[in-house]
Amino acid sequence: MEDLDRVAPGADQRQLSDLAAIGLNWDGPVEYQTRRGELYQDAVATLTGRGLTYECFCTRREIREAASAPHPDPAFPERLTADGSYPGTCRNLTATEIAERRETGRPSALRLRSQVTRWTIQDQLLGSFTGAVDDVVLRRNDGVAAYNLAVVVDDAAQRIDQIVRGDDLLTSTPRQAYLGSLLGLPTAGYAHVPLALNTSGQRLAKRDGAVTLDELKARGRTAAQVCGILAASVGLAESAESVEPVELLGRFDTRELPREPWIVEPSLL
Repeated sequence: MEDLDRVAPGADQRQLSDLAAIGLNWDGPVEYQTRRGELYQDAVATLTGRGLTYECFCTRREIREAASAPHPDPAFPERLTADGSYPGTCRNLTATEIAERRETGRPSALRLRSQVTRWTIQDQLLGSFTGAVDDVVLRRNDGVAAYNLAVVVDDAAQRIDQIVRGDDLLTSTPRQAYLGSLLGLPTAGYAHVPLALNTSGQRLAKRDGAVTLDELKARGRTAAQVCGILAASVGLAESAESVEPVELLGRFDTRELPREPWIVEPSLL
């Protein structure tokens, strides 16, 4: 359960209840990131011990402003910051400069001292993808583990060997895969799938009407019907078919998954 950021009370139980209602289950007890701080600290300690971390005192605004003005990173002359990557502002601070910044009281984040600018991953649907790698945040300035570190450590700890997620996260994957390689973690397989969009081509959200299971139930949809709608979006069921996930196992074939977004018509909601 990814709960490092602020989460509405009860949101986790609603998510788990919705998954169970449509017939999806999971192995073992649910793990919460907020209870796994020691694992993240160990990973940070490993990287720090190898000289692969540094303090960063930049605010988000300063990072945005620096990244909007392309210029070479002194550590990597071939890296330009026009792609939004962190420009390395604090990467080569001297001990005196670090001390001066600490004296101001501004809290620091901890960043990875990346040794590469690009990394390639293999995706089951999209093939080979090479993306930018920058000095990603490992620990936020409030002392909490950053998302990119947490998910890499979590997946390895739970022996996840296949990661399936939306293709809007594709550009984050090379950073995470590279971080995993530095930690000596097993390489997972990836499949980045198209998103569910509204008829205007925007990510499906609450503004589009009834999108939660409870809302759909209130409109007369059963959990099996909702499962059927989801299955139909990836070609595993007929449009009006009510199914359980266990029925879909024999129909599933990665090669048949769609490569285009699912446009959700209002009539479905």
